[in-house]
Amino acid sequence: MKKRLLLLLVLPALLFFTACDDEEYIRDTVPPNPPVNVKTFNRDSRVDITWSPNAERDLAGYNVYYSTDYHGRYEMIGSTSSTFFIDDVAVNGDKYYYAITAYDYDGNESELSYDEVYGIARPEGYNRIVYDYIDFPDLAGYSFAENKVYPFNDLATDFFFENYEGTYYLNVWEEADIQDMGATDDILDITVAPVDGYIPLVDGENVKYTIAQIGHTYIVWTVDNHYAKLRIASITPERMVFDWAYQIAEGERSLKREEEVIKARTKVIKGIYLGN
Repeated sequence: MKKRLLLLLVLPALLFFTACDDEEYIRDTVPPNPPVNVKTFNRDSRVDITWSPNAERDLAGYNVYYSTDYHGRYEMIGSTSSTFFIDDVAVNGDKYYYAITAYDYDGNESELSYDEVYGIARPEGYNRIVYDYIDFPDLAGYSFAENKVYPFNDLATDFFFENYEGTYYLNVWEEADIQDMGATDDILDITVAPVDGYIPLVDGENVKYTIAQIGHTYIVWTVDNHYAKLRIASITPERMVFDWAYQIAEGERSLKREEEVIKARTKVIKGIYLGN
């Protein structure tokens, strides 16, 4: 059971008589139902929170609470009359559990929502550029953790771009994984990385690759057990422009690997020809 930080004083039903006109007034002491369908969407240094609207006719608004433990004590961080709230002081990589209450015009507040919902803010970037590794090997790779372009064969590189005879590819080294999630309207459309469905390694090769397509979002499962996503904004024969987001919390979003699968890259990769 979630614990409330602030105890609410629920008054018993009292009968009040007005001094001026002796009209009878019964105070409402019935709180609204707890909100349902609470969801979070991770952003850079913020977590967006949504929930379904309550049906009570005397609903006045909602209070938003957070905790670092689902079963712990929750602190209120804000109120709203809508079903959307932004926690804009979330720290990238830290896990926060969120709960919502509803309150009415008489000040009655519901219990905390029961959904077990958390958010972990993560860095993101837009309009980054990498170049074809064959013609521009030092500008072809990208590191999500460092938000930086690297040579395609650098140890820090998470993926690199290739134009092979007019066909464009996204490549990751054999210890990593990549998957095409299909066409999306925005980098934010893909909220959870899958646990399977990644591109297999072809016998005799030391990279995994998939066709690079404009408007598609791709999940990259990195060597050190993090996941990232990138969405291709544009491609020319020389370069690719993309948006990205990277989860700095290790193993988050159902991507925890078995320890034997997580292999440190121990050799410096020499310049190779992929031969796709």
